[in-house]
Formats: sequence, structure tokens, C-alpha cells
Amino acid sequence: MAKVRTCVYVDGFNVYFGIRYTPYRWLNLGKLATLLVSNAQIERIRYFTARIEARGGPEQPARQDTYLRALGTIPGLSIHYGRFLSSQVRMAHVHPALIGPRTALVWKTEEKGSDVNLATYLLADGFQKKYEQAVVISNDTDLLAPIRMICQELRLPVIVLNPTEHYSKQMHEACTRYQPISVASLRAAEFDTEMADAVGPIRRPGGWDGPKPKL
Repeated sequence: MAKVRTCVYVDGFNVYFGIRYTPYRWLNLGKLATLLVSNAQIERIRYFTARIEARGGPEQPARQDTYLRALGTIPGLSIHYGRFLSSQVRMAHVHPALIGPRTALVWKTEEKGSDVNLATYLLADGFQKKYEQAVVISNDTDLLAPIRMICQELRLPVIVLNPTEHYSKQMHEACTRYQPISVASLRAAEFDTEMADAVGPIRRPGGWDGPKPKL
């Protein structure tokens, strides 16, 4: 089978929240794309994320740092950062007590920029003819417009790999091929438990060795 020049665009948080209840979060994205898109000659992988805050504990940013180092060992992968915005907002209780406050002050955390960044690079790379097909690893329907534009205006195929358990009819109709990522594929695409980069050893983060129960 002839290989097709391919760029891969990864929505980091959509992937993480899609697979976080599996034991396969130590995910080699290059290997995953190669497994699921057999005709791909991967030219570049763009990973979109934001640095998380330590409000939930210092281990969370540490795990992210470890994973980003592991991703950095993949040839042709670049990381593109958005940002987190946190604010205190007052929200209504779902089941308020008959007596007492009907609202609560909560932290609202929003990740900003990653979907816009992904859409921008997907379009720019397409118009600059940097790929013959694109692979988007996300199920975020905010990406529908750029995916449609690549397919309809540039007449280039866009393969969407869905990391979540939710089917999107809109996404299915917008792209050339829409495929869920199976647990077997996640298992087959993991990094080695112990690796190394120029800085030193990289080890799978603690707590990523088995499934987390759903809350």
C-alpha cells in the first residue's frame, strides 16, 4: 500500500478525559496513529494542551511534565500550549436544601486556546500543502468547521480518531473517516514503562498502572 504524507493533530485534553478511566494513559501517539492509519507516512504530530495547575495537588503537574517529556521522544512531534483560566463563580445547587443557601462559590477552570490552535494549524498546514491527509485525534465538535473546510475546499481527506465513548453524528458526517479508538489499540500503543531522554530516565507516572474507578 502506498504511503500518504500525513500530519496528526491531537487535542490533548479531549484524549486525556476520553481515556482517563483506562490503564492506558501512557500513550505513544505516534504509534497509535501508525496502528490505526495503515497508509500514513507521518510527517508531523502536533499536540495541543495547556499546563495544568497544582490546585488538585502537586502530583498532577508532575505527571503531566513526565508525559510531555515522553511525548518529546517521538520524532516530529511538537507541543503547542494554550492556557488555563481559573475564577471563582457562584453556581446554583442542583438539589438545594429547603433551608439554606441555594448557591455555592466554586472554582471554574477553563482551558483556552487549544481548539483554536488546533484548527489554525490544521488549516494553515493544509493550505501550505504540508500533508496529503490529516488525522485529528479528538471528538470535539468545535473542530467541525475546519474539518469541513479541509474536506470540501481543499478536497483532502481528514480522518477523525475518536478517543471518547461518545459517538458524534456531526463529526462523522464532516470528516472522511470516523473511527473510535478501541481499548485494544490503546493497549498496543503504550510507551515502554521506562524510557529516557537527554535529561535522564522517564518512568510511567504512579497511578497510571491500572484503571481508575468511575466516580
